[in-house]
Amino acid sequence: MHGLEAEYYGRINFVYLDIDDPANETFRDILDFRYQPQLILLDGNGEVLYQWIGPKPREEFVAVFEDVLAR
Repeated sequence: MHGLEAEYYGRINFVYLDIDDPANETFRDILDFRYQPQLILLDGNGEVLYQWIGPKPREEFVAVFEDVLAR
């Protein structure tokens, strides 16, 4: 994910939340965050666009990122 973060720097903001950190409980509940890894792509208004659970290939993220950025 860090490689993708560097590649999409300035176009997509990456935020990492620790599911075990009590400070993230509100986000965990709002986003129904229950698994590790669980990756969620939000739009600028905080709406969920895509969600991935478990390991996924880099190409899957790139395809979605490019699709969303092209809109």
